Amino acid sequence: MFTMRRLIIVATVAALMSGCAGQNPYDSQGQAQGSTGMSKTVKYGGLGALAGAIAGAAIDHNNRGKGALIGAAAVGAAAAGYGYYADKQEAALRESMANTGVEVQRQGDQIKLIMPGNITFATDSANIAPSFYSPLNNLANSFKQFNQNTIEVVGYTDSTGSRQHNMDLSQRRAQSVSTYLTSQGVDASRVTVRGMGPDQPIASNADANGRAQNRRVEVNLKPIPGQQYQ
Repeated sequence: MFTMRRLIIVATVAALMSGCAGQNPYDSQGQAQGSTGMSKTVKYGGLGALAGAIAGAAIDHNNRGKGALIGAAAVGAAAAGYGYYADKQEAALRESMANTGVEVQRQGDQIKLIMPGNITFATDSANIAPSFYSPLNNLANSFKQFNQNTIEVVGYTDSTGSRQHNMDLSQRRAQSVSTYLTSQGVDASRVTVRGMGPDQPIASNADANGRAQNRRVEVNLKPIPGQQYQ
């Protein structure tokens, strides 16, 4: 019987193979590594390989060992491919967003850019603040260079005022960011917008500092479904 222990062994071998096949040049910089020193490329390859091994074994009932190996190699390589791509994009974004007030976060296979209200829009306005154009120009250039993921622009507000007004305002702010990015040459087919109003606060709305943190725009970068990453 092809046991789960054997599946894990197969997945591990496939993960190492996929990780070694594309060594990450950003490993030494620390920006694309976890606390253990393992690059996201290898980590995603390992997780993908395990899932692929299980799926491959389930599909090939006659030869579960062969099916698991094929599934692990294929899915692990694909996951590691996007991990390597995202590692490079993350490093480039951290460099271009340095000292702009824009925070770059990496959450699994997603890169999140958090743009606080003090640099984005004036109070109760969806007009881009003058200080926000420089970071947006840097983002547009990066998105044109790294053009193999989707771009979701999400607007948020604090809880002051009516919910409907805040929902509308957050949508208009997200749209303003999207419109500017596409005006600078970013492919509009990659970009979606969403207004969340006061939902999903990241700080308390009970004080001015917390409300300022909640007034923000986030840009989420995700892999394109079905895209092959080399």
